[in-house]
Amino acid sequence: MQRKILVVEDDVATGTYLLTGLQKAGYDVEWAQDGSGGIELARRQDFDGIVLDRMLPGMDGLLLLQTIRAEGVNTPVIILSAIGKTDERVRGLRAGSDDYLIKPFEIDELIARLEVLQRRQGRSATVVTRLTCEDLTLDLLASRAERAGQVLLLQPRARQLLEFLMRNQGRIVTRSMIYEKVWNLDFDPGTNVIDVYVSSLRKEIDRPGLAPLLQTVRKSGYVLGLPGNVDPQM
Repeated sequence: MQRKILVVEDDVATGTYLLTGLQKAGYDVEWAQDGSGGIELARRQDFDGIVLDRMLPGMDGLLLLQTIRAEGVNTPVIILSAIGKTDERVRGLRAGSDDYLIKPFEIDELIARLEVLQRRQGRSATVVTRLTCEDLTLDLLASRAERAGQVLLLQPRARQLLEFLMRNQGRIVTRSMIYEKVWNLDFDPGTNVIDVYVSSLRKEIDRPGLAPLLQTVRKSGYVLGLPGNVDPQM
């Protein structure tokens, strides 16, 4: 399964460099450009690693790190900083980071450091093999989905779409996001393939007598979850 990395970086040039390099290395990347956006993603989604800028608007990188550690988020974190003083590196490590890389840096070194952290994590962390949203479950190892105890009949692409929605449950996802993350293609506004797959998936998930989980948000996209649990932020 493709590993997922969260990048929290406010500088557009550095963020683009990270996004491009990590995607070329085979990672699925989410990019937040301020501390508040980064902390919400870190809380809401499971990541295999976080690349965190030290100085951020909205919330300082160290405060973000201390907050998610206090909330039990144990995702490996690499701090990026232009501050190379020993006392600053020590502060970063004591705040809960697993590594500290000084700017400017080479993307190959960052990727190598992520690989080391993930190997280390793999020996001790529990791998997520089952996703849940209300009474909907997806067993990633068995490629088996159930709702209210009934097995859902899904084609491989529909299961991938369901996994993406479940990993982002409660959050609006656009058609372009789905096309990029599930189909690995640039969005074609002239195609209705996503609408077709969503419609088919909804027939399986929201069978008669069950509370609707898969919702269409007009002019925005789709969201998985009960109406009261939807985050209006995309």
